[in-house]
Amino acid sequence: MNPLNPKKLLLTKWTTVIPVAKQKHFLVCRVIQPELPTDPIELVEIEAVFSKATQVIAWRELQDDAVWRQGWL
Repeated sequence: MNPLNPKKLLLTKWTTVIPVAKQKHFLVCRVIQPELPTDPIELVEIEAVFSKATQVIAWRELQDDAVWRQGWL
């Protein structure tokens, strides 16, 4: 997988390898900025395409090929 830049994750599409409650396609809807501008970005908010449910995850979790695939597969 190509290295990810957290500043460029907004509106990227992701597919989970193991669907939960028929949700497998997600969209990064928000990159959560840290309180201090000098701190690195740690979290993103993803939205399920099917149910519109959102959850906050560490953006580094998206780099795990055993859990996430980039794009909608």
